[in-house]
Amino acid sequence: MNGHPSPNAQLLLRDEPGNVIAHRGFRITTKKLPILKAEPIERMTSTLGIAPPEMIFGDNLASIEHVATGWSIDFTAFHALRRVDKTGTSMLQVAHSKEWQSTREKKHEGITEVVKPFDWSYSTDYKGTEQPIPPYLEPSDTPIPLELLKRPDPILFFDEVMLYEDEMADNGITALSCKVRVMHARLLLLCRFFMRLDGVMLRIRDTRVFVEFETGEVIREYTAREDSYEAVRQKLAMKGRDVPAQLRDPNGLVDLLPIVDKSLERVVLK
Repeated sequence: MNGHPSPNAQLLLRDEPGNVIAHRGFRITTKKLPILKAEPIERMTSTLGIAPPEMIFGDNLASIEHVATGWSIDFTAFHALRRVDKTGTSMLQVAHSKEWQSTREKKHEGITEVVKPFDWSYSTDYKGTEQPIPPYLEPSDTPIPLELLKRPDPILFFDEVMLYEDEMADNGITALSCKVRVMHARLLLLCRFFMRLDGVMLRIRDTRVFVEFETGEVIREYTAREDSYEAVRQKLAMKGRDVPAQLRDPNGLVDLLPIVDKSLERVVLK
């Protein structure tokens, strides 16, 4: 059901190459386009001040909008990359990092003057981009009601949107993607940053946006997890799992990584 609604969806608007589903006062949009070409990559590099990931889907989008209030939250590659450390102080060091940097400078010939040391894992604490008008998400202690999400409710709409991915000069993988599923009574969007730097560490940063349609309640939960590569490898080995395969699967890794940061925010839209 990738990018397509069930017959029970109230309304689906085709906005090729994206999809828009309007349901109970909300508009949920996903847009998936090819990897950016050279010219927009150069513009993005100049604006951000860093070389972008190998695969940058700069036109892709996942968005939730409350029609009556105009409140919305968008997830895009550009705004996620704006949250990447550009000072170099958070740069993870491996044997090939200098070689990686030099290949990026050659790849984007003519704009090397803006390429400088930065976090080459593209780690981001991006939680989405709210429209700069009230109402706003505010700090809260109210968690996402997981029990409601465990119900076997029919899925009206599901889609997955890749924002960026990079193999870190064959040292691992770093990727940011969004998944959204819409049920009759509620929706859940997950924006996940996953990074595996072989021999060094693993990192998962999840932003979940939960909407209860009847009440207009929106909860955003951010959870950052990480651990050393060796610690995770040992945990997988002790469980008798296929270590190489599991190290490529963030769904199987997430519960093995300790939480290092967490926040909750909430707003009720009427």
